[in-house]
Order: sequence, then C-alpha cells, then structure tokens
Amino acid sequence: MGCFFSKKSRRKSPKKDSALPDGDESATGNDLPESNNTALGSDNNQEAPKQYSWDKREKVDPKDFMLTGLKNETVGRLPGKLNGQQFVIQDCENCNIYVFDHSATITIDDCVNCRIMLGPVKGSVFFRDCKDIKCVVACQQFRTRDCKKMDVFLCCATQPIIESSTGMKFGCYQYYYPELAFHFKDAGLSIFNNNWSNIHDFTPVSGETNWSLLPEDAVVLECVPLPDPESEFKSVRISTEASRSIVPLTKGGRRTESEESCLFVFFAGDYTTANARKLIDEATTKGFVLIQTKEVSMRPEDVNRVFQSNAESLTEWITKGPVVALELNGDGVVEACRSIANEVFNGAKLFVSESKNTSSRDVDNFFNFADMQMGL
Repeated sequence: MGCFFSKKSRRKSPKKDSALPDGDESATGNDLPESNNTALGSDNNQEAPKQYSWDKREKVDPKDFMLTGLKNETVGRLPGKLNGQQFVIQDCENCNIYVFDHSATITIDDCVNCRIMLGPVKGSVFFRDCKDIKCVVACQQFRTRDCKKMDVFLCCATQPIIESSTGMKFGCYQYYYPELAFHFKDAGLSIFNNNWSNIHDFTPVSGETNWSLLPEDAVVLECVPLPDPESEFKSVRISTEASRSIVPLTKGGRRTESEESCLFVFFAGDYTTANARKLIDEATTKGFVLIQTKEVSMRPEDVNRVFQSNAESLTEWITKGPVVALELNGDGVVEACRSIANEVFNGAKLFVSESKNTSSRDVDNFFNFADMQMGL
C-alpha cells in the first residue's frame, strides 16, 4: 500500500497580374462601382489593391535555415533566429555548430568530424551519412542512417533509432543556456520524458554491437566544447554541469547498484517541476541515484491500474494535468523518500512507495503504464 500526501517555406507574394484566389473576383480597385469611377474622374486615383495575408508575411530566405559546405568554422544560430522553422546542416567538415533555438525538424547529412549542439526540436533529428560526430541533441524523434562513430548526449521523447550505423555511443543530455527552458516548451518537449538509453537498432548484426552507453563520468565539454570566445556566440551563457542541466541526469539502462527503488509521483500543481527538481537535489545529496522520470496524463482507469488500493484517494488529483514520476534507487531509499516527503513537501499532492516490499511493484506498474501510454 503506497503513501500519499495531501513551418515550412512561405508562399511568394502574388504578382500584379496573377490570378486572384478562387471566389474573389471583385477584390481589385479596377472593379469600383461606375458612379465612383465617374466621381473620381481619373484612373490614377483609384483605390489601392486589397492586401492579402500572404502579402504581409515576412519574406524567408532559405539560406537562413541551412548550413552547407563549411570547413573549419564555428557557426550556428543565436536564440530567436529559427523560431520553430526547419533547419538543414550538410557537407560540413571539422566545424563547431551551435543552434541555440527551437526548430521543427533538423537533418544533418554528409558531415565529418563536427561538434554539434542542437536546441530543442519539435519533430525529428535525422543524421545521414555522417561520421566522427559528437553532439548534444533534444528532440521528439532521433534517428541515424549510415553513420559511423557518434557520441550523442541525448534527450529524446521516443525510442531513438539507429539504422546501418556503427560505433554509436549515447549519454544523458546535460546542458543549459538561459532560453533553453522556454525552447523546450515551444518545442512541446517535456524535460522528464527522456529515453536516451532505450536504443532500437533497426539493422542489428549477429555477434556485433553497433551501439553502447557512454561512461557515466563522460563530460559534455570534452565532446562539444564551448563556442570560441571570438565567435558570435560568446554572449550565450552556457553550463554543462549536471546540477544546472535543464534535463535531469538519469542512469537510464545502466545496471543499478541496489535492488531497492522507490516510486515518487507529483500530481499537477503550480510547482510540480520545481518540486521534482527539489526532490532530485535532496535525494542525490543523500547518495541516491535517479534512474528514470516520466511526465504523462492519467485517466481514472489508469489510476486504478497503477495505484490499485490507493486509487480512490488519488483519482481527484489527476484532473489538473499530467503527473511527474521519478524512480530513485539505493539502499534505504524508500524510507528516505518518505522522510523527504514529510519534511520538504508536506501538503503537496504526491504519492510515495510505502515500503521496500511493495516499491518494486509500484515502479513497474507506473513505468510500464507510462511506456505504453507513450508507445514505447
């Protein structure tokens, strides 16, 4: 029994003599009423043509949304330059590339020996025919095809996929710059939904391993350095420390040192994200390890299935939004989490495993449900 506490490229402007939109044949100044034409007495004084929405759109230069054919350069985009547009990187060699903005999708083709940092991507990030790449990526979908030797610090909402790729190494996303939290929100990504270690190899080879996990002590700056102080990105305040990272550092699929885990769930409220971060700080300071996190919506039937005997008391708490769940691991973690809940989060709407005898079941019930909910 658990314990609970209370865009794509723009259309060009129509030419002056181009056809009008269907059903709007009287939309020009040439079709003024006869009496009005007579009163004006001159064709030069006719009404100005009506403006349409596409006439007022800001013109987009495709070159602003691609990097191509570069060598030995530090390049990228500052915050506010992409604003959710698609972006393309291709045929770059020995470059440091920084995209400090959110985007729709990003494709990276035929790049060699590059260090790449990509801000949150609402859709997919697709690497093709690349080799010797080190990158930091946050996205909805991550995929590689025909790639060799990539080190990826990843936050991915779905299961990352590699295809015909070898020498792939993955670690948990660790990064911060001031606008990053807003960019995650603009891209529709949750910092708690990160499947960085749950890799699917679309083309496995018997007896060979095409991917592995980076060492736990892997350092982002050794893979993707800070921008050159002389570059246009010198003013961006960056941190790669785990304690500053927007995305919580999780152990993922690595082997745990303890058989004891605890499920800790925050129900929607004004401070859910802040409370989850506070819990992580409190627990890791005590030596416990964060295994995984999830943010998902729940229905009453989901509450019944996951929380079982406690469901009746918890059902009313799911109506205000998604829940944030964390799995913490270590000997004595259940007792420690219950103490933290009482001392730090007294009055907050949350659930904590009641004992180590039931905590494994709690963890399995919740995260199996969450994975099914997210199609993992």
